[in-house]
Amino acid sequence: MDFGLVLQTDPPASRVISLMKRAERSGFTYGWTFDSAVLWQEPFVIYSQILANTTKLTVGPMVTNPGTRTWEVTASTFATLNDMFGNRTVCGIGRGDSAMRVAGRRPNTLARLGEAIGVIRDLAEGREAEVDGKPLRIPWVRDGKLPVWMAAYGPKALALAGQKADGFILQLADPYLTEWMVKAVRDAAAEAGRDPGSVTICVAAPAYVGDDLAHAREQCRWFGGMVGNHVADLVARYGEHSDMVPEALTEYIKGRQDYDYSHHGRAGNPSTDFVPDEIVDRFCLLGPAEAHIEKLQALRELGVDQFAVYDMHDAQEQTIDAYGAEIIPALKG
Repeated sequence: MDFGLVLQTDPPASRVISLMKRAERSGFTYGWTFDSAVLWQEPFVIYSQILANTTKLTVGPMVTNPGTRTWEVTASTFATLNDMFGNRTVCGIGRGDSAMRVAGRRPNTLARLGEAIGVIRDLAEGREAEVDGKPLRIPWVRDGKLPVWMAAYGPKALALAGQKADGFILQLADPYLTEWMVKAVRDAAAEAGRDPGSVTICVAAPAYVGDDLAHAREQCRWFGGMVGNHVADLVARYGEHSDMVPEALTEYIKGRQDYDYSHHGRAGNPSTDFVPDEIVDRFCLLGPAEAHIEKLQALRELGVDQFAVYDMHDAQEQTIDAYGAEIIPALKG
């Protein structure tokens, strides 16, 4: 199992770079950041410095979207980083939540997302692709490589990930839901004539190592609110009780009210008071190192290839160090 570190690009950027360097020393092989231009600093600028200050870390957004940048700009940016640092990027992509909604736009359609996945990958790898009806190719790309991993929850999005993406990003660590969604992605890949095992599975969730479970829950409760934004979209589309979406995912948002993006992804987010302890425990990894190892072993048995740690709480360095000292060695061994 690989391990990634996920951060917001809050200023100063030097701290983001420092934490990524610490993560690489601790055995993490991926460095991810949020991508929301209004809420945080521009991640691609910071990726260049992360790559320059590490030797093997693969970096990318968790996640970008096809609406805030034109597709040829996104592809050229990745291709430039790859040309400078040797194909060490990955494109995490989704419909767009905070990046689009904060700017007053609706998330992208799945049709647009599916088209963008192929175009961005083709352009970044030097192949011709059609953008807005015009064939384009980036002529200076040589031996470019850009895996595109798609974030998804709902049945149509899971199918799209299986059909077109190189990897699937699931932003929660509940084993029951992981099994259900990984199966949906792999089934869709098989139906599309692809090798289901070729789709990399990445589970991303907050991790907090320590014995004070009550404190850890309060530091990670924000995550249930973030996931709840996507779940609310699913409920609006499919209804509260649908065979298309498990109630284990949708039930908890009944008490959800308006969501304030100014606190998005932050400990103490007042918009996430509706999230019960049970959801925090299911969706996140909390407790002593042994508890993390046990849950990660279960996720690995379900086909998870990477666990990406959302490190947005008051114990960032401690979490990186604990994973490096105890948890990563146990899962690598």
